[in-house]
Amino acid sequence: MTESIRRSGEYENFDTPYQGAQQHASSPVSPEWPPPPAYEPVQQPLHQQPVHQQPVHQPVVEPTAVWQTQAQASAGGDGNGGGTALLTPVAAEPAPGAPAGARKKRTRGPLALLAAVAIVAAAIGGGTAYGIQELTGKDTVVSSSSTTSVVPSSKTGDVASIAAAVSPSVVEINATLGNGSSTGSGVIITGDGEIITNNHVISGASSIKVTTSDGTSYTAKVVGTDSKKDLALIKLENASGLKAAALGDSDGVQVGDEVVAIGSPEGLTGTVTSGIVSALNRDVTVSTDESQQQQQQGDGGWPFEFGGQQFNGDTGSSTTTYKAIQTDASLNPGNSGGALIDASGNIIGINSAMYSASSSSSTDAGSVGLGFAIPVNTVKSDLSSLRAGGSDN
Repeated sequence: MTESIRRSGEYENFDTPYQGAQQHASSPVSPEWPPPPAYEPVQQPLHQQPVHQQPVHQPVVEPTAVWQTQAQASAGGDGNGGGTALLTPVAAEPAPGAPAGARKKRTRGPLALLAAVAIVAAAIGGGTAYGIQELTGKDTVVSSSSTTSVVPSSKTGDVASIAAAVSPSVVEINATLGNGSSTGSGVIITGDGEIITNNHVISGASSIKVTTSDGTSYTAKVVGTDSKKDLALIKLENASGLKAAALGDSDGVQVGDEVVAIGSPEGLTGTVTSGIVSALNRDVTVSTDESQQQQQQGDGGWPFEFGGQQFNGDTGSSTTTYKAIQTDASLNPGNSGGALIDASGNIIGINSAMYSASSSSSTDAGSVGLGFAIPVNTVKSDLSSLRAGGSDN
């Protein structure tokens, strides 16, 4: 080791003061280049501190560290002012007090891509909703799924909001018969004036007049009837831009669900009542005899049978039975053909029969909370037949 040190021109031995500057003044020794790596310790003589030598601390490399190249590290170097050719790990965030220029931007590629995808998805979603709305044009039945609400979500279940949303789609029907007249209700299902109602409301009519919620009157013609289901389809003449009701899903209805009924009981257009679903799949029997229908329409409500008993008169010998939704929403003569609506504002039934006590005593008259509606899924399954003229033609 002594021999090696003597050749380097730094010290003669370990016991004498440094004299290398005098001995080698005529032949200065050039510093070694390139300098040794910063992390390698340089052997120094005993009893002497290296000049400007700083302790080297190896940084702990985090998984997210970014490696700095020689060009990027030129400002740092090895502590003696010189740059190093080594790659140096740089933390993702600069240490406190680091210059502003040392902060490296985070890689935002994946985040920017995700944001762009979200924006595009939102745009596509909005376009899809708009496209669906456009497809439900004036000549198309508006069918609503069980998850779609016609009423704003913050107002769902609010009777006032349901009435405001659906009332424009419910009409009053006045039919002129051979021996009098009949008053009932109907539900607009297309913007150009297709209306669903009960067969017993328009059966045997020589003319039909329809009044919308805004007071506009139209003449209507019968398109098709189905007496076995007590349904009829009529069409307004020269109508356009009407608000069609959304037909819901009666298979999703449960006992206890809140409902709203809209119709024209006793000619009181746009009457709104509310209640719940009292029962499902009730067997209701009604008359299919046209002459019987004409005789009974003005006598306290449409006659029907339920549970082996007759209500509101004699149903006659020609009858049909269908499954109905029972409700305690107040229904009276004139509600026939009107709408039974769920809490989201979707039509779940067409009101068709109600028990209305008729007696000389005023205490016994009026609705007693026994109303029945034809499930809307029955209506939807019968629409194509009704548009073709119905099963009675």
